[in-house]
Amino acid sequence: MPQGWQNGITGQGRAKWEVISEQSAPSKPNVLRQSGEATFAWAAKMDAAIKDGFVEVKIKPVSGHEDQAGGIIWRVKDANNYYIVRANALEGNVVLYKTVEGKRSSLPVKGRMFGYGVDAKVPSGKWSTLRVEFSGKLFTVYFNGEKLFEVEDETFSDAGGVGVWTKADSVTLFDDFVFAGKQ
Repeated sequence: MPQGWQNGITGQGRAKWEVISEQSAPSKPNVLRQSGEATFAWAAKMDAAIKDGFVEVKIKPVSGHEDQAGGIIWRVKDANNYYIVRANALEGNVVLYKTVEGKRSSLPVKGRMFGYGVDAKVPSGKWSTLRVEFSGKLFTVYFNGEKLFEVEDETFSDAGGVGVWTKADSVTLFDDFVFAGKQ
């Protein structure tokens, strides 16, 4: 793991995070890869302590039969409490969730009473950029530079850690993780 990072799981299984050399890396030579199988595997910089700000990362879903997803987590309290936005190559969508006491639930897009994120072309085997900006209860999600949607939620209002996330049997690569914000 990169220095200052922690990793774990929400649910069951085993995460396998490692820094590896990757020819296609946007910032050569290394990337962070998750290749274990867990309900939800995460790696976070817990000492970031950001309340309002942004997180951006490049993701490359490589494989997975049950899922091919990569995401960002923020306002992380612990392994079972955080926000997450993820891009899924198998489902072709981007969805924002909250995980409360280990239970994940999707949050409706602002302006809609219900729904499940938005459709997006999330390519398998190619790099894409996922970004979330968060201020107070408002979260704005971008995919490959395009604003996709906004969500409002007040479940976690305090500062917390920031990081990356995968689901199930997703083998996903991460690069160019950047964040900024304030407590």
